[in-house]
Amino acid sequence: MSAGNAHRREYLEALGIDLWLARAAAPAAAPIAPPAPGSAPVTPAAAPGGAAAAAPSWEALRAQVLGCTRCALHRTRTQGVFGVGPHRVDWLVVGEAPGAEEDRRGEPFVGAAGQLLDAMLRAIGLDRKSNVYIANILKSRPPNNRDPKPEEIAACMPYLQAQIALLRPKLMLAVGRIAAQSLLDTAAPLGRLRGQVHRFGDTPLVVTYHPAYLLRTPADKRKAWEDLKFARNVYQQLLQASASDGHRT
Repeated sequence: MSAGNAHRREYLEALGIDLWLARAAAPAAAPIAPPAPGSAPVTPAAAPGGAAAAAPSWEALRAQVLGCTRCALHRTRTQGVFGVGPHRVDWLVVGEAPGAEEDRRGEPFVGAAGQLLDAMLRAIGLDRKSNVYIANILKSRPPNNRDPKPEEIAACMPYLQAQIALLRPKLMLAVGRIAAQSLLDTAAPLGRLRGQVHRFGDTPLVVTYHPAYLLRTPADKRKAWEDLKFARNVYQQLLQASASDGHRT
């Protein structure tokens, strides 16, 4: 067994997926779909403070998040949860909102769901310390981990848009129904959003389950693994297309 296969076996065991699934042939990469005919691209909203498109520096943006009072959640949070990962990466993972442990530590996805997310990402060669950035739509924890309110999402979305402008990721992975629906401005159920390439602005976006949901519904980890393989194939296509464009004269 190669070192790569050994690592994948370890990560799939952490995911709780039967090992025979790892040996099965991966599905063929689906072609990257263009935006639906007639659909309008997502236009980034004005950044906090009224400046459109022009993103502040990472340090200035973090300071804005930590001192934000744009919605009522600042009264109940412990601290703002900005994001984690290197500032030059191809992958951006976006979740819903901080939970209790994230609110306490100031880092997204650090509880039990975060451990599962890390295992999911390692299964496709990603790690928050080296090659993926992780953030949430909401930077403040909703009380009792309730669903975010529309006005809270609207208040916080410009921060995520500014992060995207700074990162310029090649691919976004939305984890969970609320993150997917908020980013895509849709009420479609997550099951209908999986298995296809969407776009947030100009950035391709793939949807999968939230790791907290997978902890409650472990049978769907197999579906999540298919989503991860799909996202990896999409990313490989993007690299190939980029290389092809670079060779054109």
